[in-house]
Amino acid sequence: MRLTILGAARQVTGSSFLFANGPHRFLVDCGMFQGPRGAVAQNHRPFAFDPAALDFVLLTHAHIDHSGLLPRLVAAGFAGPVYLTAATRDLLGVLLPDSAWLQQMEAARSHGRRGARPALYTVAEAERVLQHCRPVDYDLPFEPAAGIRCRFRDAGHILGSAIIELTLTEQGLARSVVVSGDLGQPGRPILRDPVAIDQADVLLVESTYGDRDHRSQAATIDEFVATVGATLHGRGGNLIVPAFAVGRTQELLYWFNVLAREGRIEPPRIYVDSPMATEVTQITARHLALFDQEARRLAAAAPVPGREPRVRFVGSVAESMALNRVQGGIVIIAASGMCEGGRIRHHLRHHLPNPRSTVMITGFQAQGTLGRALVDGVQWVRIHGHELRVRARIVTLGGFSAHADQHALLDWLGHFRRPPARTLLVHGEERAQLAFHERIRQRHGWDCTIPAQGEVIDLGRL
Repeated sequence: MRLTILGAARQVTGSSFLFANGPHRFLVDCGMFQGPRGAVAQNHRPFAFDPAALDFVLLTHAHIDHSGLLPRLVAAGFAGPVYLTAATRDLLGVLLPDSAWLQQMEAARSHGRRGARPALYTVAEAERVLQHCRPVDYDLPFEPAAGIRCRFRDAGHILGSAIIELTLTEQGLARSVVVSGDLGQPGRPILRDPVAIDQADVLLVESTYGDRDHRSQAATIDEFVATVGATLHGRGGNLIVPAFAVGRTQELLYWFNVLAREGRIEPPRIYVDSPMATEVTQITARHLALFDQEARRLAAAAPVPGREPRVRFVGSVAESMALNRVQGGIVIIAASGMCEGGRIRHHLRHHLPNPRSTVMITGFQAQGTLGRALVDGVQWVRIHGHELRVRARIVTLGGFSAHADQHALLDWLGHFRRPPARTLLVHGEERAQLAFHERIRQRHGWDCTIPAQGEVIDLGRL
């Protein structure tokens, strides 16, 4: 009965945990590494196990840093089922082919350069993953293999995200294991709050924001309102919003709608320039049962004449390019959320040198990404071979994060009736994990560890 940490160890991305229980082997998550240059090499290296020997995969949610290597896994011989929620399955049908397409474009762009690598997988290989998906409802226990019981609980992070509860039994010895996945911030719109868990022998808990709290929602919305007004009506520029296609784009549209109805902002012209975000928004609308009560009420409300944002979902490349000829007064929401690829880079290339424009950062930016560089105040950037001076205003609104902050994480841990025998901090940069480690000790009196990449934990000896 063993656990091997294969990713999200002292870093945020690459979530992957290998479990061995008797004759069975399975993964929780199979995520892509993102950010620093070394991530490319990490994604291309051989798996640390035989994919063909895996019995199944459990997937916490659809984000690429949790799901992005599934096509490689299948191509390398994995033939078992991937258990996930129905909403996660729907999202994978968009995210994985898009990931493959972006990689193929990057591989073509860098062909012939020193150190260039082929795409990790093709669109066809990404689509093959969907044949392995087996949707499971929240809160419904199931047994993917003998001696292994599992249950998905709502994590409140993105649509379909799950906390995974496991009970492993081997030779009469039982261990309960909880993998938090990514936990959402309580009180956020659209999604329900994370489910409270009260017992585990072993807990793997995310720590993305283990070292800090988000701004309050009220303060965040105040700054959001001020930023929109100052950019569109004060300086007459454009508001450029790098946004994750899953979750963040839909949340931003929610707030633009609510604030325009309340009269706090003038109804803006909004262009959602992400084919993926368009598809995800359609998927989101099909899963209203997963919304919280407030979001369901808004979805059912009648339009308010003259107080509705004018939202256009941009499809063609030509229409996307035409947006950069608009001198001011519009909002452009585009992926990727960390500015690492996709249409947002074209808009940044045109708007970063413009002091009338604002780039509004609304999500976590991993180390080594362009988004992180902008947040950290870099004055020059290189995009598509062009050296650009950053003259646009850069605004960071941390209160929109889909991740629980330190306070929310500590509250979530407080539901446990007793400390787990082992608490492992994963999915966080080491600085955040060290701070979180100390706060857990202070508030709850728990001991916890920060596992290293490749570390093996004997679950039979706790």
